[in-house]
Amino acid sequence: MAAPQAVGGQAVIEGVMMRAKDKLAIAIRKSDGEIVTDVRPWFTMVKHPLLKKPFLRGFPVLMETMVNGIKALNYSAMQAADDEEEGGELTSFHLVITMVVALGAALGLFVVLPHFLSVGMEYLGWAGDVDSLSFHAWDGLIKMLVFVGYILSISLIPDIRRVFEYHGAEHKVIWTWEDGKDLTPDSTRFYSRLHPRCGTAFLLFVLVVSILLYAVLVPYLLTFYSPENFIVKHLYIVGLKLFLMIPVSCVAYEMIKFAGKYSKNALCKLMCWPGLMMQLLTTKEPDDSQIEVAIAALECAVNPEEC
Repeated sequence: MAAPQAVGGQAVIEGVMMRAKDKLAIAIRKSDGEIVTDVRPWFTMVKHPLLKKPFLRGFPVLMETMVNGIKALNYSAMQAADDEEEGGELTSFHLVITMVVALGAALGLFVVLPHFLSVGMEYLGWAGDVDSLSFHAWDGLIKMLVFVGYILSISLIPDIRRVFEYHGAEHKVIWTWEDGKDLTPDSTRFYSRLHPRCGTAFLLFVLVVSILLYAVLVPYLLTFYSPENFIVKHLYIVGLKLFLMIPVSCVAYEMIKFAGKYSKNALCKLMCWPGLMMQLLTTKEPDDSQIEVAIAALECAVNPEEC
């Protein structure tokens, strides 16, 4: 039997968060071996019918996923540290600050830094001006190298490797659920740790769409307005790129939805392949105890009244 409803998830510290419909469940393996679970409503930003439309829903979905993901990470950190104090979770103010810092760091690393490194290539004579294809080719190459280098670097941290193992457990359990099999370590163990709807694949789609969109739109927009001052011009272009991340995320979201829905189609397999290869870095093979945690999270997400 096929799974009765779609689910998704995220690895957290010593655990997994799973979402089903309007609920999310977090399961954490505590230091004493006990699995603790917590079921919560899914915070959503797409209540208005307009924000549920294709090519408009991507950015608000990204924002709400960040909110729920940060809150789940905070809860997992508290549980992993055996913090039982009341009021230990993030307040709304701290959540906003955390999101702003996280977004700022991501945009700085994957938008601002590649742009100004490409400016350096122009200064060295290895690239043309910002309205040339060579400039955006360098921008795209540097962006991909920064992304892969970042993943490789954090994978060397033991605690992050543990998170990547739970990431693998999350995917295996979702595959088991989607295949209609019993949720046990024995039935789950041999499924792939790679999944086409993974957030890693989404990030890769975002990078690819941004590279293509910037190469076309930035030179076009500069025909309408192009500051003469070198510094002002590039700050203006970086501002444009940051703003264009909204339509970029919307397009990338539809691409990953399409690829996930028709995952057996040859074209969709081709679209998913780079993201699956990237998941070889962001997932690791889990052990049975980690699979048990992912199973607990999924069971609570789909049957919250039983948890």
